[in-house]
Amino acid sequence: MEAVMAAEANTDGGVSDGGRRIPLFTPQEIDQIAKFLVGNQRRERENMIIPRSFTPTVIKSKEEKTVEATFESCPFKAVLSLLAGFVLGGGIGLFAASVTPSIPTPDKPQQSAREVLRELKVSTLSYGKNFAAIGFMFSGVECAIESYRGKTDWKNGTYAGGVTGGILGLRAGMKAGVVGALGFAAFSSIIDYYMRH
Repeated sequence: MEAVMAAEANTDGGVSDGGRRIPLFTPQEIDQIAKFLVGNQRRERENMIIPRSFTPTVIKSKEEKTVEATFESCPFKAVLSLLAGFVLGGGIGLFAASVTPSIPTPDKPQQSAREVLRELKVSTLSYGKNFAAIGFMFSGVECAIESYRGKTDWKNGTYAGGVTGGILGLRAGMKAGVVGALGFAAFSSIIDYYMRH
């Protein structure tokens, strides 16, 4: 019976069963088929050609790309440099305060443990804040320059060093700003050269 019904199928989507028409698809099913055939069925990576290599190729998902873009953004890099600079500066300040000699004199007797700890705290925070400001400013400026230029090379660090040194030196005057810009740019270039080679 089914073979006879399939053989008697009409072109308008129905079959006849002894003069009675039985539709193959309901109107809702026809709408779904039309939407599937005509509608936008965009599938991601449908026609992507992946080159063969010795290592397995991993295609990143949207979430992985979003996380990667966040980690590579200028604000994230600047804040990360701020935190790293604070930790590094705090360590240097702690070391500097611990090796600073405190020689007792008649007008200044030997320091108590509380005074020594207070001095360590002040030195650690001072160095930490200074290094954090320098790291934040340098990293933010370098990332902005790199984004603007669209290149990753030694010039980004040199320009960022010049801008950062100039801004920090301007607090002491114009001459100090120029000297700070030149010195920081030269220092950044040397460090960048050393890290790349």
